[in-house]
Amino acid sequence: MYDELTLVDIKKMEEEIRYRRVELAPILMAEMKRTREFGDLSENAEYKEAKREKRRNEGRIRYLENMIRTAHVIDVEDNPDEISLFDKVKIYNEKMDKEREIQIVTTLRQNALLGYISKESPLGAALMGKRAGDRVLIEVSPTMSYYVKIISVEKGEDNEELPISSY
Repeated sequence: MYDELTLVDIKKMEEEIRYRRVELAPILMAEMKRTREFGDLSENAEYKEAKREKRRNEGRIRYLENMIRTAHVIDVEDNPDEISLFDKVKIYNEKMDKEREIQIVTTLRQNALLGYISKESPLGAALMGKRAGDRVLIEVSPTMSYYVKIISVEKGEDNEELPISSY
């Protein structure tokens, strides 16, 4: 299985890897060395925390490298009449009787709390290719579904300011 990512996603991951290797890793190593001098390692909470942070950094680097290695790079198709990647969409949730503005993004940059919805999520997948004025069924699970009405669509583009998800 691969993740569908844009060239901007790849660039942002490479930047994070560089930061973690060049800037963060030496700081974490120095902190491990400093806390190791506190004495008995079996009871040294500071050392254990420094070691945990170092491992976390290394794990994140491996995760990002694997994402890049297995990624399927996609082009952002822009159909002026249909919802596509990076478009801002105003929807009305009939079940909750609420309007909400969301932006369709790649999985790597999703953050539902901020309105960045993955194109692979139930909502994102259902909206892709639809148009303003459409009423769309969102199937979350076999027992949970709801309808949204697409109020408006503002065409978007791959914005480098959108951060990638941390974990």
